[in-house]
Parts: sequence; structure tokens; C-alpha cells
Amino acid sequence: MPTAADSVCTCFRLRRAARQVSQVYDRELAAIGLSLNEYSILRHAQRGSRLLGELAESLGMERTTLTRNLRPLLAAGWLQEDRGEDGRQRLISLTASGKAQLAIARPHWKRAQKRIDTSFGSEAAARLRDDLDRLDHALRGGMETIA
Repeated sequence: MPTAADSVCTCFRLRRAARQVSQVYDRELAAIGLSLNEYSILRHAQRGSRLLGELAESLGMERTTLTRNLRPLLAAGWLQEDRGEDGRQRLISLTASGKAQLAIARPHWKRAQKRIDTSFGSEAAARLRDDLDRLDHALRGGMETIA
């Protein structure tokens, strides 16, 4: 049976590992009714009121994907949407109940983070995060030359 190691495709191997990692976080956060995507959005929204496009960029998401993922968070009252100076601008901000939800979620996220670090090794996990940041930066800077 073929394994991930049998594929030279970086994308396949990265996505396979990402799915495993996401499941660890999703299992922990499910205990409080959050997904990893929802937690990430709340965490990024806590940095202050942000334009939808800026929030999408910081999350590495398409605006349409973010819009879809915002709906349950807005409905729960954890996020608030306002209009910017230009009526077409959408400003997203964390509410007081969103801050409370993050405080509840944080220990669950920490347990997932610890499980990843323990399973893979703290030093290896730190190197992986650094490598992923460098890869992200390299691809963002290199996209103009690829096209």
C-alpha cells in the first residue's frame, strides 16, 4: 500500500500532515463547540477591528471562504460586523462574548498544541513552524515570478 513517503509531491505530503494536525485541534476544540477555523478567526479578530480583506489576508483565506466561516461566529454574537468609512467596507471585531469564548477555548488549544509538540518533539515542532513560515514567505514573494 502506498504511503505519503512514496509521493514526491510536496502539496500532497503537506496537506496529509495538515489534516492530521487539524484533527488534533478540532477534537480538543469540539468539546466547546468550536472548530479550528473558528478559533483561528476569533484569535485573529482579537487584534482589533479589521477590514474583511485584511482579516482574510492574515488568515491566508479567500474572502468568500472567510465570509462563509464568519456566519456562525456572527450569529453566536462572538464577532460583530460594521461598515467602514466607505459603505462597502466590512469591519470585523471581536465582541465581549467572543473574548469570553476565546478564554474558554485557550486551554483546549493549548492541550492540542502540547500534544503536537509531544508527539513530534518540541524542537522539531519549532523547526517545522519556522520552516513553514519561510515557505509561506518564499511563495508569497515568488508568486510574481511563477506567473
